[in-house]
Amino acid sequence: MKNTFAKMFTVCALAGVLGFALSACDDSSSAGGDNNETSALSCSAEMSSSSRHCEDCKDEAISSDSKGNPSSAGTSTKSSNSNTSGNDAKSSSSSAKSSSSVYGSGQCEVETDENCFKDARDGQTYKMVKIGDQVWMAQNLNYQAENSWCGGGRHETMEEGDCAKYGRLYTWAAAMGKSEDECGCYHDCTTLGTGNVQGVCPNGWHVPAQSEWEELFGAVGGTTWATAGLKLKTKTGWIGEESNGTDDYGFSALPAGIAYYEGYFARVGRNAYFWSASQFSKDYAYYAYLYFLKSAWLYHDYSKDHGFSVRCVKDSE
Repeated sequence: MKNTFAKMFTVCALAGVLGFALSACDDSSSAGGDNNETSALSCSAEMSSSSRHCEDCKDEAISSDSKGNPSSAGTSTKSSNSNTSGNDAKSSSSSAKSSSSVYGSGQCEVETDENCFKDARDGQTYKMVKIGDQVWMAQNLNYQAENSWCGGGRHETMEEGDCAKYGRLYTWAAAMGKSEDECGCYHDCTTLGTGNVQGVCPNGWHVPAQSEWEELFGAVGGTTWATAGLKLKTKTGWIGEESNGTDDYGFSALPAGIAYYEGYFARVGRNAYFWSASQFSKDYAYYAYLYFLKSAWLYHDYSKDHGFSVRCVKDSE
């Protein structure tokens, strides 16, 4: 079955973007391979997919998996029925206040844990943690929505990853709870209004604005190499021991990677990308980025059609 989302976009190869991709590859390749994803594959994915630009729809953009079938990106065949309740994934500590060596969106006990809440839409439970004056989900959102995919997918197989571990990756429009025609690439999203944007988050929660990411980074010490980029990451799961974090605040950021609009997945084990609810232009939106070299940044220039993780923040009471 043809993927309606993949038909919306095709590859853009701009000289300036190619330079960016080569630079990104140089940085990542220095850390060596992560699991079965070689540096060459990482570079290939970055150069072919990291155009960071929205393009016109072409049928030829529909990619094929290793068996020659249309890619499942956008239709979520692997996860559509198997990840609505956290599954049998290894669960972490029931308290979001303490870090654990095992992470993911496993179930926690709402009845006995004050740092656990249930999403009434699908029954999934999430740990939460207070950092400064904010209350954040301590796990990536795993609510199934159109134009979302399981995080942790592999470039070499073009297959989705593990929703129970990494949560889902959403296009910016999907994260905002809007259609691609309304808020996707080439569309100035004017319907978000002011105030909190609930988007794909549960009731009582919202997609953080850029300023709220800035507040989080400030609360843990800023964006230098030795602060937010280190303290917000999990103690395991990143490429190489030197890339793991200290998870001082229980935020437990996992490197779920990125979903590209051609059906590719990349950067699992290396990078974590999180959408904000702040639009930069009709093509780009602000996002938070945790790099395997312990740094953390806030950017505005990734295309809305890429799939990023979502961390919801609780509405003020």
